[in-house]
Formats: sequence, structure tokens, C-alpha cells
Amino acid sequence: MFSRFVALPFLLFAVCAPAFADQAAPAPSKPAATVVSPNGELSVTASTDSENRPYYSVSRRGKPLISPSRLGFIFNDAPKLERNIALAGQQTRSFDETWEQPWGEQHFIRNHYNELRVTYKETAKPFRSFDVVFRVYDDGLGFRYEFSQQGTLGQIRIGEELTEFDLAEDGTAWWIPAGEFNRAEQLYQRTAIGEVGYAQTPITFKLADGSHLSIHEAALVDYSGMNLIRVENRRLKAQLTDGIGGPKVVRDAPFHTPWRTLQVSDTAGGLVESSLILNLNEPNQLDDVSWFKPMKYVGVWWEMHLDKKTWSSGPKHGASNENVMRHIDFAAANGFGGVLVEGWNVGWDGDWFGNGEDFSFTQPYPDFDIDKLAAYARSKGVQLIGHHETSGHAAHYESQLDAAFALDQREGIHMVKTGYVADAGQAKVIGTDGKLHYAWHEGQDMARHYQKVVTEAAKYQVAINSHEPIKDTGLRRTWPNWVSREGARGMEYNAWGNPGNPPEHEANLVFTRMLAGPMDFTPGVFGMQTKPGSRVATTWAKQLALYVVIYSPIQMAADLLENYEANPGPFQFIKDVPTDWEETRVLAGEVGDFVVTARRERDGNDWYLGAITDEQPRTLKVPLSFLSPGREYVAQIYRDGPDADWDKRPESIVIEQRKVDSGDTLELILAPGGGQAIRFVAE
Repeated sequence: MFSRFVALPFLLFAVCAPAFADQAAPAPSKPAATVVSPNGELSVTASTDSENRPYYSVSRRGKPLISPSRLGFIFNDAPKLERNIALAGQQTRSFDETWEQPWGEQHFIRNHYNELRVTYKETAKPFRSFDVVFRVYDDGLGFRYEFSQQGTLGQIRIGEELTEFDLAEDGTAWWIPAGEFNRAEQLYQRTAIGEVGYAQTPITFKLADGSHLSIHEAALVDYSGMNLIRVENRRLKAQLTDGIGGPKVVRDAPFHTPWRTLQVSDTAGGLVESSLILNLNEPNQLDDVSWFKPMKYVGVWWEMHLDKKTWSSGPKHGASNENVMRHIDFAAANGFGGVLVEGWNVGWDGDWFGNGEDFSFTQPYPDFDIDKLAAYARSKGVQLIGHHETSGHAAHYESQLDAAFALDQREGIHMVKTGYVADAGQAKVIGTDGKLHYAWHEGQDMARHYQKVVTEAAKYQVAINSHEPIKDTGLRRTWPNWVSREGARGMEYNAWGNPGNPPEHEANLVFTRMLAGPMDFTPGVFGMQTKPGSRVATTWAKQLALYVVIYSPIQMAADLLENYEANPGPFQFIKDVPTDWEETRVLAGEVGDFVVTARRERDGNDWYLGAITDEQPRTLKVPLSFLSPGREYVAQIYRDGPDADWDKRPESIVIEQRKVDSGDTLELILAPGGGQAIRFVAE
């Protein structure tokens, strides 16, 4: 693993209260501490206001970005930390390293920041203190609270954070509501900042001056997930996800909170290229994860959503030996690494949505011979992908974790898709009182659960793809077996319909949900008509482009096998496109409208480009300057046909080739709801 860092002294510009001998001199200013980004463009100041409340503010290129915003806490069993507070100390340092991702959008990532640690202390009893640590990068910042062990701060019971983000300018926001029954599986709203309600993170903004921002969090461990609520004008306040009653967070000091993050860029694409969320997480704790291989996979899945097969046992059972072997043969013949099998285990009969305690994660249905099928897959160079649906019953799942992952290890299964299908607030956990409680998916107890699943799985060399998950906060850097997750409206909504995902959906996801991390979106559907009255609102070319635009180290070819067998031309791109990348560039894009992304394959020379649009047709001119100069490439182009349209002719596609080099500019003509996918083969 490649890593180097340089810790350098950093000059802090601080404004301290001077002493004046002249009684006519102006009143002294409040002590303040300031830190700037390595390129000098981003500046953070921490101080206290006239009522002795702690705050921070952010400027970019000398212009306010975040107006003075409060810091602090409300506790359940102690006075709040908000007033009678002074800035009691400050420390600074600089840090610069380059670290290697075992898999990812970028092979090597630079982690370069200037850090300011501010100590705040109460000026009245009980004289408690806490630190706020700011790490300022060229593309944003993160800050977190740190509590040392103090006589008056032993076990800390947090009722709410008082963290604020007061945006200095008007603009547009893209967001989804928090606290809804269907968790993060909602369509993004586009509103003025002053119309934001109770929102999940990441939340994306475009300010009046054209700047793009994203507020989120990093390294969410043993804590409650942060949402945002607008309290007035453009002032947003943290709102922690509810627990199981009482405090939202209970921790023993010393401890620190997750990082509260702000990414900033001149362009929407700059937000996507930022590595800030990953950099604010701890390094890899697993060391060697070579047992996990980024891959494409097929699965016994889409046919259940189309009502052609069932998860439950019976005559239409999808996870039968015959059907699974057919998928294994297809995967082996087409170079796919895995076969997902849902509905293989006892528990799907009856009301599985409400009875998660009926699931066994080691007992298959009689028509699913796991020993035989796993051995057959291995003989073909393919692995089965496990599936553990819990119906949100985390406590029941934890009681079987070791046995389930031990079974996976014996069968050569290195990846498991977990599921937590339950309405928000209806997950089930065992509290510290030993009793079963209902919980929110992003409350502290469930944060502990998701982390436990990932760490236990690592012991058995199993990677986790979480569905109905807690939000992604970059923990894949620390635990690189947490390879992907859902956490948004995926492809299945197009099977259910009424409504499905609109044409703008994926162009929203790229600049919102995808800023958090990989998504198992399950693209690649050619059968546009799903259930009666339902359809997939894209063209075939757009479905191909999604393999480049929406990142995940695991990518499903989600459609029925017969649709691929009947259309070998466009299917070739799905077979060719990698899932692991050396570098990524967003060439153009606007939130919710369109995006053009280029990625170079890991340890190789071929590039891949994906372009998608919303319901509007677009013509985009894309310079190919990202290609290696002096080298010729064959561009294998999969583009919308001249009559393509997501509603009328989604299957209209043109496949062609031409030679190009880095000096060329391509004209991409995208149909309504369409896209274009290109493979650049280096010669």
C-alpha cells in the first residue's frame, strides 16, 4: 500500500483581545481563531458571539460562504453547552499524504488539509470544556466535536446538537425529506433554499454566484445520523435521528462525533470528484482485502419484481436449483463474477415484511441445494452472492451472524446483500435494558448494528452490500468490505410503477446521493415495459451509460437473461465495462439535468464515457483531452438512435466505431431521457 504524509507547521492567523492603556480605546474584540485551506481560498473562523455562544463561519475567496453559525449541545441530564463559553485555546497542524484505495473511483487519493483545534470552556460552573476540530481542504472542510474525560462529563447523553449551517447566499437546493416511512427512497425536490424543510443529507446547493455546495457527514460510527431542518431564512440546523426513546446519543467520554462536512466547488462536477468524505475517515483497518474482487453480476431478482417468480416457496419459486444453475451458466459464459440469489432461505412464506424473526440465514428451501450450487458456481469461475433479508429485525439477524457468515465462508461466498425492508422507525434492536425496541434505520442503535455486521463479516472474508441502509459516510475507507449500498430509489421502482423513476432521477442522484458513496442501482434493463402501466423511463443507450455514471464496485446486469440473449449488440458494452477505476473525471453536468463522466480502467489504458440527460434532448460537445496525448483510440460508441425517446422509442440505438485521439471533440446527441456510452480502446 502506497502512503506518504508530511506533517508541517502551519501559521495560524488569530485575532486576540489586545490590552489598551488608553481608556478611550474601543472595546476589545472577542478572541478568534482562523485556519485557511492549503490553496488559501477557503477560510474558517471560530469564536464566540456577544452572548458568549460558540460559533464558526466560512469564507471562500474572501466572500462569506457560511455566515456565523452556532455550535453546541443539549443534554438529557445536564445543562446544555451553549452559553457562558469562551475560546480557551487553539492548536494547528498541516497534513499531506497520498493513500491507495484497494478499489474505487480513484486508485490514489491525496489527503491534504490544514487543521485547527479550538478548545471551548465554560466560564461558569460546571466549567466543562470541549474541542472542535476543523480540517480545511481546497474542496471543502469537516469539523467534529471531541470530548475528553472530565468529572462533569463522564457518560454523555445527547438530546440534540446545536450545530448550524447558515448559508450566506440565496440559491437552489436539491433534497429529500427526512423522517418519512420509505427512508431515503424518495424523489429529489428542487426548491429555493428558503423552502427546504426537514431534509436528509447529503443535501446539494447551487448559490446565486454559481458556487456548488454539499452538506453531509463523514465517519458515522456509534452515533445518530444527522439530518437538517431549516429554522429561518437560509439557516439550517442539525437534527439527530431519534433513538429508541430518551437520548438520541449515549456515549462515554472520551469520544468524538462524526465529521460535519461541507464540500464546495465552482461546478457540480467538482462535488463528484471530491474525496473529502473518504479523507475524513480512518485508514483501512483490514489491510489485505484481495479476497474481494470488484465485479459485475446477474441474479435471481428482477423476475420476482415482475411477478414472473416468487421469493416464497412454491411452483414459481425463483431460487430453484434449475433456475440458479441457468444464471450460473449465463454468468460464466459472459464473464460475470457472481450470481445473486434472493429467496433461497426459509422465512419468505407468509408475512415476511412483518415477521423478520421467521428468517433463517443458514437453512435453505428444499429446492435450493446450496452445497451443490456453490460448488457448481466455483467450477465455472463464478461465486454465489448471498442474500440476508432481515425485515429490519436487527436483533434476530445478530443472533445468527456468526453461523451465517461461517456458512458463506465454507461455500466460497465472498459477498452478501443485506436487506432491512421495514418502514422508518420500525427496525428492531435490543436496548441496553435487554428488551426489544423499535428503532430508526439511522439512529445510534442501528448505526452500531450496521457496523457490527460489517466487522463480523470481515472476519469471514465476506463483503457487504447493504440495502435499506444507514447513509454512506465514507466508512468504506476504514472497512473496505463495505462495498456498496442502496439508500435511494433504485431500479425496482420502475417495475412497481405509479410512479416509477422519472428521466431526471439519475441526473439528480449523481450530484446528491452519490456524493455519499457507491450505490447498487442495478442498471442495464432492456425490457422497458415492466408491469402493466409501468415502464423504465430511459433509453437503452442511457441504461448502458449508467454503468459509467453511477459508481459501484459491484454492478448488476439487472434484466431478464433472455433480454440480453436477444440483444447481443448493446449487451456487449455491459460485458466490457469495468467496475474498478484508475481515475474519474466529470467532464460536464448540471444537477438534475445532465452529466458526462469519463473513467479510466484500473491498471489499464482504456477509457469509458457515460452521458445521460433528463427529459430534455441535448447536444453536448465533449473534448477528448482526457485521453493520453499522442495515442490513438478506437471509440466504440453506443448512442441514441435519431428517433430515440424514452417514452416512444427507448430501444432505438446506434452502435458504431471511429478512431479518435486527445485532440478530437465529440458531439453527443442525447434523446429525451437518453444517453450515450463509449468505450475508448487504446491502440
